[in-house]
Amino acid sequence: MYVEKETEQLVIKRDGRKVGFDLIKIRNAVQASMVSCGVDDAAYLEAVLVDIVKSLPNDAAVTIDEIQHVVENQLMKSTYPDVARAYIEYRHDRDSQRASMTDLTTSVQKLLDRDKSVVNENANKDATVFNTQRDLTAGAVAKSYALKYMLPKHVANAHLKGDIHFHDLDYSPYHAMTNCCLIDIAGMLANGFTIGNANVESPKSIQTATAQIAQIIANVASSQYGGCSVDRIDEVLAVYAKRNYLKHEEEAEKWVLMERREEFARERTRKDIYDAMQSLEYEINTLYTSNGQTPFVTLGFGLGEDWFAREIQMAILKVRLGGIGKDKQTAIFPKLVFSIKRGTNLDAADPNYDIKQLALECSAKRMYPDVLNYDSLVRLAGDFKVPMGCRSFLPAWQDADGMFVNAGRNNLGVVTLNVPRIAIQSGGDKERFWEIFTERMQTVKDALLFRLERVREAKPENAPILYKYGAFGKRLDDGQDVDQLFNKERSTISIGYIGLYEAATMFYGGEWETNPEAKAFTLEILKELKGYADDWKAEYGYWFSVYSTPSESLTDRFNRLDRAKYGDIKDITDKEYYQNSFHYDVRKKVTPFEKLDFEMEYPEYCSGGFIHYCEYPKLTHNLKALEAVWDYAYDRVAYLGTNTPIDRCYECDFEGEFAPTAEGFKCPECGNTNPETADVVKRTCGYLGNPMKRPMVHGRHEEITQRVKHLESSNE
Repeated sequence: MYVEKETEQLVIKRDGRKVGFDLIKIRNAVQASMVSCGVDDAAYLEAVLVDIVKSLPNDAAVTIDEIQHVVENQLMKSTYPDVARAYIEYRHDRDSQRASMTDLTTSVQKLLDRDKSVVNENANKDATVFNTQRDLTAGAVAKSYALKYMLPKHVANAHLKGDIHFHDLDYSPYHAMTNCCLIDIAGMLANGFTIGNANVESPKSIQTATAQIAQIIANVASSQYGGCSVDRIDEVLAVYAKRNYLKHEEEAEKWVLMERREEFARERTRKDIYDAMQSLEYEINTLYTSNGQTPFVTLGFGLGEDWFAREIQMAILKVRLGGIGKDKQTAIFPKLVFSIKRGTNLDAADPNYDIKQLALECSAKRMYPDVLNYDSLVRLAGDFKVPMGCRSFLPAWQDADGMFVNAGRNNLGVVTLNVPRIAIQSGGDKERFWEIFTERMQTVKDALLFRLERVREAKPENAPILYKYGAFGKRLDDGQDVDQLFNKERSTISIGYIGLYEAATMFYGGEWETNPEAKAFTLEILKELKGYADDWKAEYGYWFSVYSTPSESLTDRFNRLDRAKYGDIKDITDKEYYQNSFHYDVRKKVTPFEKLDFEMEYPEYCSGGFIHYCEYPKLTHNLKALEAVWDYAYDRVAYLGTNTPIDRCYECDFEGEFAPTAEGFKCPECGNTNPETADVVKRTCGYLGNPMKRPMVHGRHEEITQRVKHLESSNE
């Protein structure tokens, strides 16, 4: 048992805050230094801690520097002076690293040196092109300035240490930008809008409507930093497809026999619809936003039942199945989300069941669409809508007239909690875990409140497409308060989390998934997060939500920082990545049905952002197996993605799963690693990415490697 201090002595942090003295932090730091030197001596550790406590000043409050001085002196006088040197070197390296993260020269030099942690942070940004390099340079300046001068000191310090992650520091808070949104496409198309020097009128055809949508998406994506979504695009565009049909009807009256006029109008309209949706897919994939990337855009569809909506749904899927370019590669964007609803398309007797079959084929061959299960989502979120971007969901919300509104709403940002670190720092003590958790949540709150205050400082003229021309719904004039689009719980602001698997592993070991007590602990973590969110929502009037962070690079960053500080811990830091969200450990052999049963309880407490995935072998020959999983999921989970091997080699015609290597991926048949003659598609966050063309951070390669190893066992 480690010695406890008898007094409630306070510690003065570097940012000026006063917190209670915590001997466990000293213990963890000394123990990490011992591990790095190969010293395993529990009696030594106990004796050193006793000497440190006795040597501390008896003042009511001591500074961090005073504590460090005492620790270093006691270690130097102890049996193992190498431990003292390791501790001093670690403190020096940590202080230097922290200083370098806020140093502008260091940040820019990393870009010039093509540091992989910087240039490969986003799998859908090509860091070799000038506009992306310009964005990365501007981001380095913004991040450095925000950490050094803008964020509250204790928030910046917590981010630098890895206790929390203040997302998108390369854009916010330097700019008062919002995160992700559901664009009010229906309102913008119906009422017109302005982009640049053009006042755009309501479209008269579906071709013009999709062209306008592409321009809206590009402009919205350049005015915020997160993903954007178009909800129910089949129903929105059906209005404009009908205008095409009426024109073709008029044409048929002049040139076509009476009995063939309807057939003529429908065939012409069907071609118009297909051409429009194909054009939209190509335009989105060839767009570059001002931040040097293809817009992260999601299209939701599947609920429309009239002829026009059905044709639009089928065109979206057929266009995706057809591929893009001369090699018919899988389109990375837009993300497709197909809505499934009992009575509409779930069962064979439903009117749109045939479109569900097409969606199954498309998902098996092109990975998208993901599916949204109508009844399960309404149960979780209060009504139905697609996510903003890849997984951020809005709750049901009514305006002053009592009307339910989703289009035009948004998310204001995310701060993610490093849950595994809390478990590590607790040393396996549950009571201590919750003490640290409570302390960290105060920092998360301060970070989110700062984020909220900053985004409220925006002016309509800062982002006209969002505030003045309808993307956020209500249209404001210059100088009006943007907060009316955020407050009264209209927007969400999110508490993110990562690593439930690793947190439970610290207490129950790496095989805990079948242990009810261990699972209850992970659910309790989410319940606590939701409790904080609900309390803050009641206190401030904004919808604080709990968000299962899509941690493309954060799985690596948190793990890397914790591994450097605490060494290799079995099944926690030794994997070189943290398990994302509430997902079942990707290294384990598990069927899709078992995975869904395990995960289905979690979104109740993190309905502000979530997604489930199931892993499969090649499915193109067995769509009934995929449908069996979709049907099983319908009443269990709301949002489900398909992960299946769809890689293609154009040198040997191989189709299946490329082999992961330390450098990337290669064809298992001919060894091809040329990105110009291969199409490799993997999940990166909730989106797809081509890791041969856009390298991912190391942790994501490792996670995908583990997934590949167990693909065959995932659909037993």
